[in-house]
Amino acid sequence: MLAAVAALATLVGAVLLAVRVVRTRRMLGALGVGGKVAFYGALIYTILPVDVLPDPIYLDDMGVLAGALIYLGRLAAKQRAAQRAAGDASSGTLPAAPPTGPRR
Repeated sequence: MLAAVAALATLVGAVLLAVRVVRTRRMLGALGVGGKVAFYGALIYTILPVDVLPDPIYLDDMGVLAGALIYLGRLAAKQRAAQRAAGDASSGTLPAAPPTGPRR
């Protein structure tokens, strides 16, 4: 009984991670080849029946999906930072300084 609950919990976790990876698909064009390889590689590894661990244990699938999400998140953050820097450079102004003084 406990093994079935653990297997179901890991399956739900793997499905939730897969959904989050699929939601990042709209950013793939801006993330380059590395982002596409991470995205499609994680999905293919999760879907294919060949695994490091047997399929009732989804921990390896969850690890691959989580790793892809971390990598894609870092690529997206770099892309946003580069776009902000390009926007600031093209406008010819310096970025606004953060407000100083006590918060109310």
